[in-house]
Amino acid sequence: MPLLSLLYNGNTLRIGTRTLCNLFCGQPPLTFDQMKPALPALKLLLHSNDEEVVKNACLALSHISTGSEDGIQSLIEADFVSKLVQLLKHHPSPAVLVHALRTIGTITAGNNQQTQSVVNCGALPVLYNLLTRNYEKYIKKSACWVISNITAGTVEQIQSVIDEYLIPTLVNLAQSADIDIKKEAVWAILGVVVCGSLHQIKYMVKQSCIKPLCDILVCPDLRTSFLSKCLDGLENILKAGEVVTNVRDRNCYALLIEGAEGLEKIKNLQSHENNEISVKALKILGYWLVEDDEKYEYQSDESVGS
Repeated sequence: MPLLSLLYNGNTLRIGTRTLCNLFCGQPPLTFDQMKPALPALKLLLHSNDEEVVKNACLALSHISTGSEDGIQSLIEADFVSKLVQLLKHHPSPAVLVHALRTIGTITAGNNQQTQSVVNCGALPVLYNLLTRNYEKYIKKSACWVISNITAGTVEQIQSVIDEYLIPTLVNLAQSADIDIKKEAVWAILGVVVCGSLHQIKYMVKQSCIKPLCDILVCPDLRTSFLSKCLDGLENILKAGEVVTNVRDRNCYALLIEGAEGLEKIKNLQSHENNEISVKALKILGYWLVEDDEKYEYQSDESVGS
């Protein structure tokens, strides 16, 4: 509380905010109840003209909301989300933008209602601008991460991302961007093909999502969890391919995966050191078996998300 009182004194504002931020990210971690009294002061600090103060205020907010639905909810109820979106829209400092994105990202990592609060505040058009304009790599990477949290949500939230024309941009980044941005863009794409409806998966295929999903399979130093998610996404695409118009009784999406050199990459994963990966790869290869009775069952309803 003595520290918070200094945040209202202009002479100690910068060092006071930095000290508060350091306390929030220190060890052992503070509980939400210990950090909560700082919220009114942090709300004022976001209006500061000092870039350093705003940056550290955003970083402090990200620690309040990280891994805490109560912390996230408090930020939402105190109307921090709309202010953070405005910072993303108008603030000239890259340092402020990346820390505001970090906080927005921790909020979208909450429950579906909390994720929706970010969508409702108009974040998606702002994220589109961050991805399509000449911003630094780490800003685009963070923007993709925020979108990946949204596409991991409900079908309606996925549709909101589609409606803002973000998918073509994500696919382009997944194909041609720096590897760090590429991985985050692929995560955002995977949210749609793993959690989306049949209609949304068909849309993703039309937007050429298969090629980057196949290419990422041979990316060096790829985490096992990431590789597993990629295989889940490709399997869901193959499931969708079973219920769309096929070519000579062949799964047309399987043909697209072949054309993207994905079949050979999946075959190679049969010998992966991780048993989960090798089993998933073997299961996916079942879609290329000739005998119908050897094929794996697929869902024919509208929702094929796992």
